[in-house]
Amino acid sequence: MRVGVLDQPRRRCMPQVRERAEVIISPGLLAIFAHPDDESFRCGGTLALAARHGVRVHLLTATRGEAGIPDDSPMYRPEELAQVRMQELRCACRALGIAQPRILDYRDGHLEQCDMEELTRTILDEIETVHPQVLMSFRADGLSGHPDHIAVGRCVAAAFERAEEVAALYTVVVPRSLAEQLELKSVQGVPDEWITLTVDVSAVWKTKMAAIRCYATQVSSSPMLRAPAERQRAFFGVEHFIRAACRHPEQDFLARMFV
Repeated sequence: MRVGVLDQPRRRCMPQVRERAEVIISPGLLAIFAHPDDESFRCGGTLALAARHGVRVHLLTATRGEAGIPDDSPMYRPEELAQVRMQELRCACRALGIAQPRILDYRDGHLEQCDMEELTRTILDEIETVHPQVLMSFRADGLSGHPDHIAVGRCVAAAFERAEEVAALYTVVVPRSLAEQLELKSVQGVPDEWITLTVDVSAVWKTKMAAIRCYATQVSSSPMLRAPAERQRAFFGVEHFIRAACRHPEQDFLARMFV
């Protein structure tokens, strides 16, 4: 299993440790997800709002999404689809106004079989590089139960435990009441009382939807994107999180930004 930044030659099995920036002034957020599009559907609005507030928003994506079945053509080979989905991911980051992503080349659909310690160290390398105060990812159930989501969520939690400089870890969730209201069979809702942060993203609605629509190979068959406007607003217009851990409350800018 090779891992690294895809825009650089892949010569090493272990990620290269990059130099620490000398001065970090603005607060930073590092979102870590399994596939291209994970970031946009459930937390794209929060990422866009944070960026508008001057937060340095970074994204680490573990796979290139080559196992995602494209909606517009079944003829892509995996490597071709990977290239297309990486382009879609970069498009989404531009739409959200966040930094261009760091994309790893773990095998899509097989993250739970990879070396979890290696992935955790890769996440720690990215933390060392971008100096976030806040991490954002999946919780242990992976939101939808997807094995790749679960693997990433576990590794992010492990990295947080070892990265003492990071203030807080937030996980993306859907409240059980909303999952039941919208009959979301593919989403594992959590008890509403578990939710510690709710973000109204109506101010960046168009921005979030533009990011989602960057994923042309994925979104045309999404039932929610064909739903009535009221139903779309209920699902995409508010984002929910659990603050899974916090060691430096005074540095948790998300808790202050979205009260």
